[in-house]
Amino acid sequence: MSWANTPDRSARTAAARRASHHTRFVDKAREMHPDASEAEIAKVAESLRKAHYSALALKSAAARRAKRDAAQAKKRAEAQQRLAQYRPGSAAA
Repeated sequence: MSWANTPDRSARTAAARRASHHTRFVDKAREMHPDASEAEIAKVAESLRKAHYSALALKSAAARRAKRDAAQAKKRAEAQQRLAQYRPGSAAA
């Protein structure tokens, strides 16, 4: 019933999303640099965040490329099978 009565789901969960993503990088920055100032921690946390999302983007691109390559290989194999049916002297003809 709670979600049924929520007109803007994104707004309802925004604070939790912001907190979970932000604090993860800040906590890691504090762990890496325990004696750093708040400004330095913020810079390190931002660098960690950028590195994290860059790594995710790289993995995503690699997955899309692998999926595309597999689909192309499948199409080539299917085309070769169809061609083999029409070649003179082939067993399928």
